[in-house]
Amino acid sequence: MTAGLTRDGAILFATRIARMFGYGFLSVVLVLYLTGLGLGEKTIGVLFSLTMLGDTVISLLITTTADRIGRRRMLILGAGLMLFAGVVFAFTSNILLLIIAAILGIISPGGNEIGPFLPIEQAALAHTCEDTRHTGVFAWYNLAGSFSTAFGALAGGALPHFLQLAGVSVPGSYRAVVLGYAAIGGALAFMFTRLSGAIETPPSEVRLPWTHMGLHKSRGIVLKLSALFGLDAFAGGFALQSIVAYWFHIRFGTGTAALGGIFFAANLLAGVSALAATWVARHIGLVNTMVFTHLPSNILLILVPLMPDERLAIIVLLLRFSISQMDVPTRQAYTMAVVAPDERSAAGGVTGIARSVGTSLSPALAGLCIASPALMGIPFFVAGGLKIIYDLLLYRRFGSVKKDS
Repeated sequence: MTAGLTRDGAILFATRIARMFGYGFLSVVLVLYLTGLGLGEKTIGVLFSLTMLGDTVISLLITTTADRIGRRRMLILGAGLMLFAGVVFAFTSNILLLIIAAILGIISPGGNEIGPFLPIEQAALAHTCEDTRHTGVFAWYNLAGSFSTAFGALAGGALPHFLQLAGVSVPGSYRAVVLGYAAIGGALAFMFTRLSGAIETPPSEVRLPWTHMGLHKSRGIVLKLSALFGLDAFAGGFALQSIVAYWFHIRFGTGTAALGGIFFAANLLAGVSALAATWVARHIGLVNTMVFTHLPSNILLILVPLMPDERLAIIVLLLRFSISQMDVPTRQAYTMAVVAPDERSAAGGVTGIARSVGTSLSPALAGLCIASPALMGIPFFVAGGLKIIYDLLLYRRFGSVKKDS
């Protein structure tokens, strides 16, 4: 897989692996850690919404200027913000300081990609290979991320378990995970310094006007895609990995070690499904792959809280993950295919920001639901139902707009 990548491409794969390990590492225990600090579920939901909202603003500023100021510089800045958020979350329980860190820093409550990294890395990766290879490269890129998230979740669930067995307090064991997340942010900053100038937009292709968020001729299609991706992300914010982990903990009493195992398996399956997207897209097209694999995964999401016991709920969740990520590399490849080369960072940023805006609105609502035992299943129903609507709208608008996979 990596044989055809440049040195920069290999580094970008490595940073993706490190970052996604950190996201998975933190997500399993984040809600448990915050409740241990004395925060209620509703407050945590609001905090997560502010985290996503702050990420939206930061990502907008960084990604829409990355092609002009420098992709490497912006990636290093993002890593610094990840380190900052991890340090603050680890050393204070003051809600005001946590809110500041949530808004200005980068914390991933869902175990998913967050911050300015993905759109900039996508644009840089697109420079390292031919257009016809984008779907395949992005599929392996997502596979690497999913596998790393899986191992991060496994480690994030196991570390507190073993630390507690060794006599460390429960809050202290969770704090160790948060500190590990901060350390990964520092490691990322160093790794990004090793990138060369080859990942940057050639000066001849940089458009000087800073208008329209870095977009020009592709602005219309990017904004339409952004609206749809925002709806999908709003739905996904109801079922963040941290929220699902907390739901299993409250509903079935699932421990942190078991939660780590569940999301280890889930993210492994997600990675394999992302890789399979290359083959499927080659036969039925990018948009068809995005829609026809996403629909059944959303039905399975709705079924999770309807299961009568933990074993069946886990099985349905894992089935959902086995097909849930096939739309990710195809969505990324499609976005890169419909824009000009000098719009790629901005297009990835704008669509990513739309997703961040969507995700920022729903955790607060989900928090209201998980605070009530009678409503804990509602986030699954809302997430699955809205995602189905997104699939149908996407197919209606872009099903006839073909692009090579």
